[in-house]
Amino acid sequence: MSVIREEQLTAFLVEEQARFYRLAYSYLKNREEALDAVQAAVCRALEKQDSLREPSAMRAWFYHILVNECTDQLRRRKRVAFVSPDTLDAGSYEDPLPPDGTLAQRVDALPAEVGTIIKLRFYEELSLREISAVTGLNLSTVKTRLYTGLKKLRISLEGANIE
Repeated sequence: MSVIREEQLTAFLVEEQARFYRLAYSYLKNREEALDAVQAAVCRALEKQDSLREPSAMRAWFYHILVNECTDQLRRRKRVAFVSPDTLDAGSYEDPLPPDGTLAQRVDALPAEVGTIIKLRFYEELSLREISAVTGLNLSTVKTRLYTGLKKLRISLEGANIE
């Protein structure tokens, strides 16, 4: 069973690597740090694959590891550095955020606990139950924070249209 799980995990990690990078970049705003976070999360997942009880929960399990790794990196550097897309060099991983950045910047401006839920829901298309598993929050808390975040985004965007 462990061999099948390892093969499933490896296939999942390879297939979804661009999504993982996009999520890490949305947190870290730095190409190298995002790549490092994904690599560290993949290593941690491979080391701890025996802790995965249900193969059907693999997606939420890995996102939990990746979000924790990104949060740890942010904590280590103690600040958020915004990087202009112009400073990214050409490579296999480009800036995954929209070029205008307006919505992405507004999501980043939300409190971290709300922004994480919005990123997981709309950038990564996780279900509310999966988000609950990733964040360790009660499902009703996830729903409340999602609603609150979307309301704040709507107000923010409406305010931008008035100006």
